[in-house]
Amino acid sequence: MKSEHKIQNEIRIALSPYCVIFRINVAKVRTPDGRFISSGVPVGFSDLFGFRKSDGKAVFIEVKTPKGKPTSQQLHFLEMMRNNGAVAGICRSIEDALNLIKSN
Repeated sequence: MKSEHKIQNEIRIALSPYCVIFRINVAKVRTPDGRFISSGVPVGFSDLFGFRKSDGKAVFIEVKTPKGKPTSQQLHFLEMMRNNGAVAGICRSIEDALNLIKSN
């Protein structure tokens, strides 16, 4: 089975003629005094984001393996994005991603 990271990269390449897509990175770092600091985007933010070249519409893609399950925070984030006019969804393959951006 392909890793989520591999699927993300395949989707980024496949969507490049249609979208400008970025991969988001987050980190947790331990400070010298033992505290943890989270950097990056809010919990639930999609793995890939960007915009569709044809109309500038925002795109948010949560990438999952065929057996992967989204968290409630990820589902809520995608719903919020769709409710505000973005193209947003869960994709497990290149085909899923192409269908998402072409059908919305």
